Amino acid sequence: MPAVQHVTIVGGGVGGLTLARVLHVNGIASTVYELDNSATARDQGGILDMHAESGQAALRAAGLFDEFRTLASDEADHMRIMDRAGTIRYEDDSHADAHGRPEIDRSALKQILIDSLPEGTIQWGAKVVGVGPNSLTLTDGRTVDTELIVGADGAWSKVRPLLSSATPDYSGLSFVETHLSDVDKLHPELSALVGPGTAYAFSEGKGIIAQRNSHGDVRIYIALAAEENWVRTDIVDPDDPAATRARLLDLFADWAPNMRQLIADSADRLVPRPIYALPVGHEWARVPGVTLLGDAAHLMSPFAGEGANLAMLDGAELAAAIAGHDNLDTALTTYETAMFPRAAQSAQLSAENLADSFAPDAPQGMLDKIAIWMEMSAQ
Repeated sequence: MPAVQHVTIVGGGVGGLTLARVLHVNGIASTVYELDNSATARDQGGILDMHAESGQAALRAAGLFDEFRTLASDEADHMRIMDRAGTIRYEDDSHADAHGRPEIDRSALKQILIDSLPEGTIQWGAKVVGVGPNSLTLTDGRTVDTELIVGADGAWSKVRPLLSSATPDYSGLSFVETHLSDVDKLHPELSALVGPGTAYAFSEGKGIIAQRNSHGDVRIYIALAAEENWVRTDIVDPDDPAATRARLLDLFADWAPNMRQLIADSADRLVPRPIYALPVGHEWARVPGVTLLGDAAHLMSPFAGEGANLAMLDGAELAAAIAGHDNLDTALTTYETAMFPRAAQSAQLSAENLADSFAPDAPQGMLDKIAIWMEMSAQ
Protein backbone atom coordinates (compact mmCIF):
# COMPACT_ATOMS: atom_id res chain seq x y z
CA MET A 1 0.00 0.00 0.00
CA PRO A 2 1.27 3.53 -0.73
CA ALA A 3 2.03 5.88 2.14
CA VAL A 4 -1.24 7.81 1.53
CA GLN A 5 -4.25 7.47 -0.76
CA HIS A 6 -4.74 11.20 -1.38
CA VAL A 7 -2.33 14.16 -1.53
CA THR A 8 -3.20 17.85 -1.19
CA ILE A 9 -1.06 20.06 -3.43
CA VAL A 10 -0.93 23.84 -3.05
CA GLY A 11 0.09 25.41 -6.34
CA GLY A 12 -0.48 24.40 -9.96
CA GLY A 13 2.86 25.21 -11.56
CA VAL A 14 4.87 22.62 -13.46
CA GLY A 15 6.15 21.05 -10.23
CA GLY A 16 2.77 20.63 -8.58
CA LEU A 17 1.22 19.37 -11.82
CA THR A 18 4.02 16.84 -12.33
CA LEU A 19 3.48 15.56 -8.80
CA ALA A 20 -0.26 15.18 -9.46
CA ARG A 21 0.34 13.39 -12.76
CA VAL A 22 2.93 10.89 -11.44
CA LEU A 23 0.71 10.20 -8.43
CA HIS A 24 -2.15 9.49 -10.86
CA VAL A 25 0.06 7.13 -12.88
CA ASN A 26 0.70 5.27 -9.63
CA GLY A 27 -2.98 5.09 -8.71
CA ILE A 28 -2.91 7.81 -6.04
CA ALA A 29 -5.44 10.64 -6.08
CA SER A 30 -4.62 14.28 -5.47
CA THR A 31 -6.20 17.71 -5.45
CA VAL A 32 -4.33 20.76 -6.71
CA TYR A 33 -5.44 24.10 -5.26
CA GLU A 34 -4.44 26.79 -7.75
CA LEU A 35 -4.87 30.54 -7.25
CA ASP A 36 -5.32 31.32 -10.98
CA ASN A 37 -8.84 31.05 -12.36
CA SER A 38 -7.68 29.09 -15.43
CA ALA A 39 -4.62 27.90 -17.28
CA THR A 40 -4.65 31.08 -19.37
CA ALA A 41 -5.48 33.59 -16.64
CA ARG A 42 -2.03 35.20 -16.89
CA ASP A 43 1.19 35.11 -18.85
CA GLN A 44 2.82 31.74 -18.10
CA GLY A 45 6.38 32.83 -18.85
CA GLY A 46 8.88 32.03 -21.55
CA ILE A 47 10.44 28.97 -23.06
CA LEU A 48 11.98 26.19 -20.95
CA ASP A 49 14.84 23.86 -21.83
CA MET A 50 14.15 20.38 -20.53
CA HIS A 51 17.21 18.61 -19.17
CA ALA A 52 17.60 14.86 -19.73
CA GLU A 53 18.40 14.08 -16.09
CA SER A 54 15.57 16.14 -14.56
CA GLY A 55 12.72 17.63 -16.61
CA GLN A 56 12.78 14.90 -19.25
CA ALA A 57 13.14 12.19 -16.60
CA ALA A 58 10.05 13.60 -14.88
CA LEU A 59 8.12 13.60 -18.15
CA ARG A 60 9.06 9.97 -18.74
CA ALA A 61 7.87 9.08 -15.23
CA ALA A 62 4.63 10.92 -16.04
CA GLY A 63 4.19 8.97 -19.30
CA LEU A 64 4.17 12.24 -21.25
CA PHE A 65 7.52 12.28 -22.99
CA ASP A 66 6.12 11.59 -26.46
CA GLU A 67 3.59 14.43 -26.15
CA PHE A 68 6.40 16.72 -25.04
CA ARG A 69 8.58 15.82 -28.03
CA THR A 70 5.82 16.67 -30.50
CA LEU A 71 5.86 20.28 -29.24
CA ALA A 72 9.53 20.69 -28.32
CA SER A 73 12.14 22.45 -30.45
CA ASP A 74 15.76 21.39 -30.77
CA GLU A 75 16.84 24.54 -32.61
CA ALA A 76 15.64 26.81 -29.80
CA ASP A 77 18.51 25.55 -27.62
CA HIS A 78 20.91 27.73 -29.64
CA MET A 79 22.82 30.16 -27.39
CA ARG A 80 25.04 33.14 -28.00
CA ILE A 81 26.83 35.40 -25.53
CA MET A 82 27.63 38.99 -26.50
CA ASP A 83 29.16 42.07 -24.96
CA ARG A 84 27.60 45.53 -24.83
CA ALA A 85 29.07 46.31 -28.25
CA GLY A 86 26.97 43.52 -29.73
CA THR A 87 30.04 41.42 -30.51
CA ILE A 88 29.36 37.70 -30.33
CA ARG A 89 31.90 36.29 -27.86
CA TYR A 90 30.57 32.73 -27.76
CA GLU A 91 28.07 30.78 -29.83
CA ASP A 92 26.73 27.27 -29.42
CA ASP A 93 24.87 26.24 -32.56
CA SER A 94 24.62 22.55 -31.72
CA HIS A 95 21.07 21.31 -31.38
CA ALA A 96 19.59 19.92 -28.20
CA ASP A 97 19.95 16.32 -29.36
CA ALA A 98 23.67 16.71 -28.74
CA HIS A 99 23.26 17.62 -25.09
CA GLY A 100 19.71 16.64 -24.17
CA ARG A 101 17.93 19.98 -23.78
CA PRO A 102 15.06 20.53 -26.25
CA GLU A 103 12.90 23.55 -25.43
CA ILE A 104 9.17 24.10 -25.04
CA ASP A 105 6.93 27.04 -24.15
CA ARG A 106 5.99 26.89 -20.48
CA SER A 107 2.31 27.33 -21.37
CA ALA A 108 2.43 24.34 -23.73
CA LEU A 109 4.18 22.19 -21.13
CA LYS A 110 1.63 23.10 -18.50
CA GLN A 111 -1.22 22.26 -20.87
CA ILE A 112 0.22 18.79 -21.50
CA LEU A 113 0.24 18.19 -17.75
CA ILE A 114 -3.22 19.67 -17.20
CA ASP A 115 -4.76 17.58 -19.97
CA SER A 116 -3.27 14.42 -18.45
CA LEU A 117 -5.10 14.79 -15.12
CA PRO A 118 -8.58 13.52 -14.27
CA GLU A 119 -11.29 16.15 -14.40
CA GLY A 120 -11.64 17.92 -11.07
CA THR A 121 -8.08 17.31 -9.93
CA ILE A 122 -7.28 21.01 -10.27
CA GLN A 123 -9.38 23.41 -8.23
CA TRP A 124 -9.02 26.67 -10.16
CA GLY A 125 -9.39 30.01 -8.40
CA ALA A 126 -8.78 28.37 -5.02
CA LYS A 127 -6.80 30.82 -2.92
CA VAL A 128 -5.21 29.34 0.19
CA VAL A 129 -5.26 31.86 3.03
CA GLY A 130 -4.24 29.63 5.91
CA VAL A 131 -2.22 26.46 6.42
CA GLY A 132 -2.09 24.40 9.58
CA PRO A 133 -1.01 20.89 10.45
CA ASN A 134 -3.01 18.63 8.12
CA SER A 135 -5.44 21.35 7.02
CA LEU A 136 -5.92 24.22 4.59
CA THR A 137 -8.24 27.20 4.77
CA LEU A 138 -9.45 28.73 1.51
CA THR A 139 -10.57 32.28 0.88
CA ASP A 140 -14.20 31.16 0.59
CA GLY A 141 -14.06 29.85 4.17
CA ARG A 142 -13.74 26.16 3.35
CA THR A 143 -11.39 24.02 5.43
CA VAL A 144 -9.69 21.04 3.83
CA ASP A 145 -8.40 18.24 6.06
CA THR A 146 -5.64 16.07 4.66
CA GLU A 147 -2.92 13.58 5.57
CA LEU A 148 -0.29 15.27 3.41
CA ILE A 149 0.15 18.87 2.28
CA VAL A 150 2.72 19.61 -0.43
CA GLY A 151 3.71 23.24 -0.89
CA ALA A 152 4.29 23.77 -4.60
CA ASP A 153 3.27 27.41 -4.28
CA GLY A 154 6.41 29.23 -5.31
CA ALA A 155 8.63 31.93 -3.89
CA TRP A 156 6.21 33.29 -1.31
CA SER A 157 4.86 29.92 -0.23
CA LYS A 158 2.14 29.84 2.42
CA VAL A 159 3.11 26.27 3.26
CA ARG A 160 6.81 26.95 3.90
CA PRO A 161 6.33 28.50 7.39
CA LEU A 162 5.14 25.11 8.68
CA LEU A 163 8.66 23.85 8.00
CA SER A 164 11.05 26.77 7.91
CA SER A 165 11.41 30.40 8.97
CA ALA A 166 13.46 31.17 5.84
CA THR A 167 12.22 33.86 3.46
CA PRO A 168 13.56 34.83 0.03
CA ASP A 169 16.32 37.45 -0.07
CA TYR A 170 16.65 40.04 -2.83
CA SER A 171 19.54 39.07 -5.10
CA GLY A 172 20.61 42.63 -5.96
CA LEU A 173 19.37 42.19 -9.54
CA SER A 174 16.10 43.21 -11.16
CA PHE A 175 14.67 42.45 -14.58
CA VAL A 176 12.34 44.52 -16.69
CA GLU A 177 10.46 42.01 -18.82
CA THR A 178 9.01 42.88 -22.21
CA HIS A 179 8.79 41.33 -25.68
CA LEU A 180 8.83 41.77 -29.43
CA SER A 181 6.00 40.31 -31.53
CA ASP A 182 6.22 38.90 -35.06
CA VAL A 183 9.94 39.57 -34.92
CA ASP A 184 10.90 37.97 -38.24
CA LYS A 185 8.52 40.19 -40.18
CA LEU A 186 8.54 43.42 -38.16
CA HIS A 187 12.10 43.40 -36.80
CA PRO A 188 14.26 41.27 -39.12
CA GLU A 189 17.50 42.91 -37.97
CA LEU A 190 16.70 42.11 -34.34
CA SER A 191 15.65 38.59 -35.31
CA ALA A 192 19.12 38.07 -36.76
CA LEU A 193 20.73 39.58 -33.65
CA VAL A 194 18.91 37.19 -31.32
CA GLY A 195 19.32 34.10 -33.49
CA PRO A 196 17.14 30.99 -33.25
CA GLY A 197 17.48 30.55 -29.48
CA THR A 198 18.61 32.83 -26.65
CA ALA A 199 21.07 35.72 -26.82
CA TYR A 200 22.76 36.99 -23.67
CA ALA A 201 24.57 40.32 -23.48
CA PHE A 202 26.36 41.33 -20.27
CA SER A 203 28.37 44.20 -18.87
CA GLU A 204 29.07 45.37 -15.34
CA GLY A 205 25.73 45.60 -13.54
CA LYS A 206 23.66 45.46 -16.75
CA GLY A 207 22.42 42.92 -19.24
CA ILE A 208 19.91 42.11 -21.95
CA ILE A 209 18.60 38.58 -22.43
CA ALA A 210 16.52 37.95 -25.55
CA GLN A 211 14.80 34.58 -25.77
CA ARG A 212 13.00 33.36 -28.88
CA ASN A 213 9.59 31.85 -28.11
CA SER A 214 7.00 30.32 -30.39
CA HIS A 215 4.74 32.22 -32.82
CA GLY A 216 7.44 34.74 -33.74
CA ASP A 217 7.70 36.20 -30.24
CA VAL A 218 10.95 37.21 -28.53
CA ARG A 219 10.84 37.67 -24.77
CA ILE A 220 13.30 40.28 -23.48
CA TYR A 221 14.71 40.62 -19.98
CA ILE A 222 16.52 43.90 -19.30
CA ALA A 223 18.71 43.32 -16.25
CA LEU A 224 19.93 45.94 -13.78
CA ALA A 225 21.94 45.64 -10.58
CA ALA A 226 19.90 47.94 -8.36
CA GLU A 227 18.32 48.42 -4.98
CA GLU A 228 15.29 46.23 -4.39
CA ASN A 229 12.48 48.65 -5.28
CA TRP A 230 14.31 51.09 -7.56
CA VAL A 231 13.27 49.52 -10.87
CA ARG A 232 9.67 49.24 -9.71
CA THR A 233 9.38 52.78 -8.35
CA ASP A 234 11.81 54.87 -10.42
CA ILE A 235 12.15 53.14 -13.80
CA VAL A 236 8.94 51.33 -14.75
CA ASP A 237 5.74 53.36 -15.09
CA PRO A 238 3.02 50.96 -16.30
CA ASP A 239 0.94 53.94 -17.44
CA ASP A 240 3.74 55.47 -19.52
CA PRO A 241 5.71 52.83 -21.44
CA ALA A 242 7.38 55.46 -23.65
CA ALA A 243 8.87 57.17 -20.59
CA THR A 244 9.90 53.79 -19.20
CA ARG A 245 11.73 52.92 -22.42
CA ALA A 246 13.41 56.34 -22.42
CA ARG A 247 14.73 55.81 -18.90
CA LEU A 248 16.02 52.37 -19.82
CA LEU A 249 17.69 53.69 -22.96
CA ASP A 250 19.45 56.33 -20.85
CA LEU A 251 20.77 53.59 -18.57
CA PHE A 252 22.06 51.68 -21.60
CA ALA A 253 23.45 54.76 -23.38
CA ASP A 254 26.93 53.20 -23.69
CA TRP A 255 25.61 50.04 -25.40
CA ALA A 256 25.68 49.45 -29.14
CA PRO A 257 22.76 50.85 -31.18
CA ASN A 258 21.50 47.40 -32.21
CA MET A 259 21.46 46.26 -28.58
CA ARG A 260 19.56 49.38 -27.53
CA GLN A 261 17.09 48.74 -30.34
CA LEU A 262 15.84 45.69 -28.43
CA ILE A 263 14.64 48.17 -25.80
CA ALA A 264 13.48 50.90 -28.19
CA ASP A 265 11.28 48.57 -30.25
CA SER A 266 9.86 46.59 -27.35
CA ALA A 267 6.18 46.28 -26.56
CA ASP A 268 4.33 48.60 -24.21
CA ARG A 269 4.03 45.95 -21.51
CA LEU A 270 7.17 46.41 -19.38
CA VAL A 271 7.05 44.49 -16.12
CA PRO A 272 9.49 44.92 -13.20
CA ARG A 273 10.71 41.59 -11.81
CA PRO A 274 13.09 41.76 -8.83
CA ILE A 275 15.04 38.50 -8.53
CA TYR A 276 14.89 36.69 -5.17
CA ALA A 277 16.47 33.54 -3.80
CA LEU A 278 16.26 31.39 -0.69
CA PRO A 279 19.55 30.79 1.16
CA VAL A 280 21.79 28.28 -0.59
CA GLY A 281 21.38 24.92 1.13
CA HIS A 282 17.92 25.69 2.53
CA GLU A 283 16.71 22.67 4.51
CA TRP A 284 14.26 21.88 7.29
CA ALA A 285 13.74 19.24 9.95
CA ARG A 286 11.19 16.55 9.16
CA VAL A 287 7.66 17.68 10.03
CA PRO A 288 4.85 15.08 9.84
CA GLY A 289 2.42 15.45 6.95
CA VAL A 290 4.02 18.33 5.04
CA THR A 291 6.81 18.98 2.53
CA LEU A 292 7.79 21.40 -0.24
CA LEU A 293 8.94 21.24 -3.83
CA GLY A 294 10.22 23.62 -6.50
CA ASP A 295 10.62 27.30 -5.69
CA ALA A 296 8.82 26.85 -2.37
CA ALA A 297 11.72 24.60 -1.33
CA HIS A 298 14.73 26.06 -3.15
CA LEU A 299 14.02 29.35 -4.93
CA MET A 300 17.06 30.50 -6.90
CA SER A 301 17.86 33.02 -9.62
CA PRO A 302 17.36 31.87 -13.23
CA PHE A 303 21.11 31.84 -13.90
CA ALA A 304 21.48 28.10 -13.52
CA GLY A 305 18.57 27.31 -15.83
CA GLU A 306 17.36 24.67 -13.38
CA GLY A 307 14.22 26.01 -11.68
CA ALA A 308 11.45 24.31 -13.68
CA ASN A 309 13.53 21.17 -14.24
CA LEU A 310 14.20 20.74 -10.53
CA ALA A 311 10.55 21.40 -9.67
CA MET A 312 9.42 18.68 -12.08
CA LEU A 313 12.04 16.22 -10.81
CA ASP A 314 10.96 17.04 -7.24
CA GLY A 315 7.37 16.24 -8.17
CA ALA A 316 8.22 12.97 -9.89
CA GLU A 317 10.53 11.77 -7.10
CA LEU A 318 8.11 12.74 -4.34
CA ALA A 319 5.33 10.82 -6.09
CA ALA A 320 7.59 7.79 -6.48
CA ALA A 321 8.55 7.91 -2.80
CA ILE A 322 4.89 8.07 -1.74
CA ALA A 323 3.98 5.19 -4.03
CA GLY A 324 6.97 3.13 -2.98
CA HIS A 325 6.64 3.30 0.81
CA ASP A 326 3.83 2.32 3.16
CA ASN A 327 4.98 4.83 5.81
CA LEU A 328 4.48 8.51 5.06
CA ASP A 329 7.34 9.80 7.20
CA THR A 330 9.73 7.35 5.51
CA ALA A 331 8.50 8.46 2.09
CA LEU A 332 9.03 12.15 2.84
CA THR A 333 12.44 11.51 4.39
CA THR A 334 13.49 9.56 1.30
CA TYR A 335 12.40 12.40 -0.97
CA GLU A 336 13.96 15.21 1.07
CA THR A 337 17.26 13.37 1.59
CA ALA A 338 17.78 13.27 -2.17
CA MET A 339 16.32 16.71 -2.91
CA PHE A 340 18.30 18.84 -0.43
CA PRO A 341 21.85 18.31 -1.80
CA ARG A 342 20.67 18.43 -5.41
CA ALA A 343 18.96 21.77 -4.83
CA ALA A 344 21.93 23.17 -2.90
CA GLN A 345 24.29 22.40 -5.77
CA SER A 346 22.07 24.16 -8.30
CA ALA A 347 21.45 27.13 -6.00
CA GLN A 348 25.19 27.61 -5.51
CA LEU A 349 25.77 27.49 -9.27
CA SER A 350 22.95 29.97 -9.80
CA ALA A 351 24.43 32.44 -7.31
CA GLU A 352 27.90 32.13 -8.86
CA ASN A 353 26.58 32.57 -12.41
CA LEU A 354 24.64 35.68 -11.45
CA ALA A 355 27.77 37.23 -9.93
CA ASP A 356 29.93 36.28 -12.94
CA SER A 357 27.38 37.58 -15.46
CA PHE A 358 27.39 41.13 -14.10
CA ALA A 359 30.95 41.43 -12.78
CA PRO A 360 33.26 44.30 -13.86
CA ASP A 361 34.85 42.13 -16.56
CA ALA A 362 31.52 40.78 -17.89
CA PRO A 363 30.99 38.74 -19.97
CA GLN A 364 34.49 37.31 -19.45
CA GLY A 365 33.59 35.45 -16.26
CA MET A 366 30.90 33.43 -18.00
CA LEU A 367 33.15 32.83 -21.01
CA ASP A 368 35.84 31.45 -18.72
CA LYS A 369 33.31 29.16 -17.02
CA ILE A 370 32.02 27.88 -20.38
CA ALA A 371 35.61 27.12 -21.44
CA ILE A 372 36.09 25.05 -18.28
CA TRP A 373 32.82 23.16 -18.88
CA MET A 374 33.82 22.45 -22.47
CA GLU A 375 37.23 21.15 -21.41
CA MET A 376 35.68 18.89 -18.78
CA SER A 377 33.09 17.59 -21.29
CA ALA A 378 35.84 16.73 -23.75
CA GLN A 379 37.69 14.56 -21.26
